[in-house]
Amino acid sequence: MWRRSASFVLDNNNRFLQGDTVTNPESRLLSPPSSSMAETLQNPNPDPTHPISPYYQTRAAHHGVVTSDWLAQAQAAAGGDPDTRSYEPESSLKSAASENSFPVIDEFNNWRKQPDLAEAVAAIRALASVIRSSEATTMMELQNELKTASDSLKSWDMTSISLTAGCDLFMRYVTRTSAVEYEDFDSAKSRFLERAEKFGEISYKARKIIAMLSQDFIFDGCTILVHGFSRVVLEILKTAAENKKHFRVLCTEGRPDRTGLRLSNELAKLDVPVKLLIDSAVAYSMDEIDMVFVGADGVVESGGIINMMGTYQIALVAKSMDKPLYVAAESYKFARLYPLNQKDMVPALKPIDFGVPIPSKVEVETSARDYTPPQYLTLLFTDLGVLTPSVVSDELIQLYL
Repeated sequence: MWRRSASFVLDNNNRFLQGDTVTNPESRLLSPPSSSMAETLQNPNPDPTHPISPYYQTRAAHHGVVTSDWLAQAQAAAGGDPDTRSYEPESSLKSAASENSFPVIDEFNNWRKQPDLAEAVAAIRALASVIRSSEATTMMELQNELKTASDSLKSWDMTSISLTAGCDLFMRYVTRTSAVEYEDFDSAKSRFLERAEKFGEISYKARKIIAMLSQDFIFDGCTILVHGFSRVVLEILKTAAENKKHFRVLCTEGRPDRTGLRLSNELAKLDVPVKLLIDSAVAYSMDEIDMVFVGADGVVESGGIINMMGTYQIALVAKSMDKPLYVAAESYKFARLYPLNQKDMVPALKPIDFGVPIPSKVEVETSARDYTPPQYLTLLFTDLGVLTPSVVSDELIQLYL
């Protein structure tokens, strides 16, 4: 349903006016991926010593990705009539260019080794490296290189909302500048790189900005409920502790990943009083809670959020007991999505270990995230400012213009 969103329609209109062809998003799911891409999708974390966020660990293997390289290889293997053979030199040139292209996935994985660096920021840094290492001689070649690299990163994990949104926002921020219309290529490339590095720095500092903006809402003696592990929520609580504020935190266990255990361990290192809850004890403990803080996998155009499974039910309980629920999310997580219900989004599946054998006839729900509508959210703390859910749509349209 994201194709119905206002900003997506606006973006498509802009592409039409510029003479670009709008690709049907559903066509990307019609054909099987190449073997190397299938391996990437099935095992997006080849280095087990540096695990990524549990939201992104499993991939829907049935989601195939058709790339221009894959199509070129398929057409070459199928042969063709004499009318189509005239395009073979161009295909071979594209294939050669692809072989010599910058290894953006390797660069991305290198950046991801930094434990405090978000996945989307790692992608932004990798795309900046594409510009820095590019041997293109025209703006068209450079933009094509960037688009190919961006598509590769997005296909690396098709279920990651922040990764896709970060790449899309990077492309818009970097390439949409009037400087390329009148400057020589070297100057324009330098401008691209300057904007790329600036965008990367803005994204990297987003967490600190959000932490500072949220401090006025944390008061001495308060009790805060958090769900799962969020780097930006941890930064908020860490900043509050450094400011000598006295508060306690209730952490949900965060099944099935048990990411709440990780957050509770980090808070204990800061000497913050913390109590661990099983997920089903949220309603039981809500009367002693003053506020709820959660992160977000993605912020959608309705003003709602997509986040770790269980966020929606926590929001329902908080709303019924008149407790404020605050969302902390960086602007690179603002996505062109408009889910209408829980099933109206790309599934992010996660295997669940119940500790006992489950009969094959028993169906197990393995979705790793849910959608929380905007009416259950109080405020969103972002690097763009403190926003109400109703303002998010306007900010999203401005970001994607």
